[in-house]
Amino acid sequence: MAAFGADDFRSAELTLRARSLALVGASERGRWPAQIVGALREHGFPGKIYLVNPRQESVFGEKAYPSLRDLPEAVDHAMVIVPAPAVTGVLEDAEARGIGSLTIYAGGVGDGADEASQARGRELRAVLARTNMRLAGPNCMGAHSFREKLFAYPNPELAKLEPGSVGAVFQSGGTLQFFMKTGASRGLRYSYGISSGNEMDLDLADYVNFLVDDEHTRQIVLFVEGIRRPRAFMNAAARALEAGKPILTLKTGATQNSRDAAQSHTGAIAGDYQAYLAMCRRFGIIRCENLDDLVETTLAFQTTRRPKGPRIGFVTTSGGTVDMLYDYVESEGASLAHFSPHTDTALRPYMQDEIKPRNPLDVGIPSTLKAASDLCAIVAGDDNVDMLAWAGQLPGKRNKTWEDTAALRTMLEATDKPVLGFARMTYQVTPEGQDLQREVGFPFLQGLQPTLRAMNALWFHAQIQGKSPRRPEPAPVSDLTPDTLRATLASYGIFGPRQEFATTPAAAAEAAATMGFPVVLKIRSPDILHKTEAGGVALDLREGAAVHKAAEAMLASAQAYCPGARIEGFEIHEMVSGGVEAIVGAREDALYGPMLLLGSGGVLVELLNDVSLAMLPLEEADIAAMMAPLKLARLLAGYRGRPAADAKALAQGALALGRFFLDHRARISDIEINPLVAREAGRGVVALDIRVLWR
Repeated sequence: MAAFGADDFRSAELTLRARSLALVGASERGRWPAQIVGALREHGFPGKIYLVNPRQESVFGEKAYPSLRDLPEAVDHAMVIVPAPAVTGVLEDAEARGIGSLTIYAGGVGDGADEASQARGRELRAVLARTNMRLAGPNCMGAHSFREKLFAYPNPELAKLEPGSVGAVFQSGGTLQFFMKTGASRGLRYSYGISSGNEMDLDLADYVNFLVDDEHTRQIVLFVEGIRRPRAFMNAAARALEAGKPILTLKTGATQNSRDAAQSHTGAIAGDYQAYLAMCRRFGIIRCENLDDLVETTLAFQTTRRPKGPRIGFVTTSGGTVDMLYDYVESEGASLAHFSPHTDTALRPYMQDEIKPRNPLDVGIPSTLKAASDLCAIVAGDDNVDMLAWAGQLPGKRNKTWEDTAALRTMLEATDKPVLGFARMTYQVTPEGQDLQREVGFPFLQGLQPTLRAMNALWFHAQIQGKSPRRPEPAPVSDLTPDTLRATLASYGIFGPRQEFATTPAAAAEAAATMGFPVVLKIRSPDILHKTEAGGVALDLREGAAVHKAAEAMLASAQAYCPGARIEGFEIHEMVSGGVEAIVGAREDALYGPMLLLGSGGVLVELLNDVSLAMLPLEEADIAAMMAPLKLARLLAGYRGRPAADAKALAQGALALGRFFLDHRARISDIEINPLVAREAGRGVVALDIRVLWR
């Protein structure tokens, strides 16, 4: 993938940092205009604000202008709150007056199936194409720019927040305000809150790029319904990763069926959402499961510290919490630290007699914050601990226990490791509780599983922040053909079993006798991709007569399965028995580019769904990471007394297929080996069935 350039992004500068404004559709009767003008006035927007209403001479006690054309000067940004049929005229007025950017709040402009809406969308695109104007929306709720005091989103309560470090971009305007309000009640503060709407012009990529360059934004939070320009979005995400700014996302569409589900097993499994997740892993994007997780993880990233490893040390106050943590640590794939002997010795004075300190640590409820801080300091000082989680809950108001928080601050300053407070359940955080959170200097999360997921996210991002994600080069020219496929794969180290080809059942029987029994017989047809489903595979044939009979049955079965299918003949393979069956596939995802799939193979591949998907190119460590969580890894190691299989050869085969696909994807869009059989350790792998979709 080519490197990004300035032409990948459109500037949101005038939209989010406008120094002068116009409000088209200003009316005392309109709730949104009244809220926006009220917030701009109350919080002291420093620039000029012009009000446009063709039916009134004054609005909100100020002069009203008939149209944007009538303004005494051009403005940086116009907020357009008018019905959809009037939008095109307003955009033409803006063009005539030389206005730099607009926010279109109305829906029904280019969205949906309604022809009138589609016509308005075409008109707007035509205006944008001939001008340098930037457009936010349509069908959005505007944006809050907190340091600029530019409050163009109709929520006056959010406008009261002090500026902060979280930049939020939501494709759902209504969801944005609920996330921001809930986050604010927990202590989050924002640099920008942006509703991107239908993104006819400015989109996620543009806003992320803007936030990467903003010196006050330390993390970026996205609510994603769809990514309109994947290449530009990935380039913006790469910039964020290199800058050390985490991107946290919640994306809808996890259950969407892949467009290519009928094409191949790889296409069926590696659907749009799985490809999106693979892209997130490559570009360091943290995926959250729901809005509550999004709040907790955003709060966790308020600490600027990153762990040097995944191991968590827990200081808790309850045996019940400990029991639940054991369950959730396993289900969430988190890592528990093992306390060192030195830590065991230091903790013993705090433990009941005969109870050995262990992680998660249960010490009951400490009498003072100093006692809790001392325990936390001991655990944080253990070289085996990478992150500290303390079961502490913010009080509703400062009380005797929380009267002096200096001990917690001292504990925090004595370590460079991330420190988080956590609670077993959700609870309301009061403004005084928020003040105490700021005072102690570390965030307090809620819920055991969200806490574990947030801490895993800290470690995930710590491993790759500051790095440039690997991306494929443009597809080179390839002269690959069906006739050269096997030889070319062999040049990459991917070999199939001995094989012959015959055009008739009789010739197939003769070829099998020459090769030696037992054999596998497969039908060859460009119109039949799944041979097993068409009755096009016969195994363990041990004599010529059996091959001849199986070939005749295949012809009948294939024609019944796919009437009119072109039957080229029969493939005769040596019979490979034993070993572990894997699937390895590579395909060009329409949105995110070349991908590799690896997992448990055979006829039950889709039912088992034991696969990993990753963006190409890949290295050995990537293949190991793909394989580690799979049941396939256990099979390769020797399951229930079976001999260990050649896992190293399988990994090398997967790498080789990835290189092959990158080199030849100008000719093929999808290649799948299922099964790729890993023989006993040291005996390599063999590709039994290779399926290709040619461009």
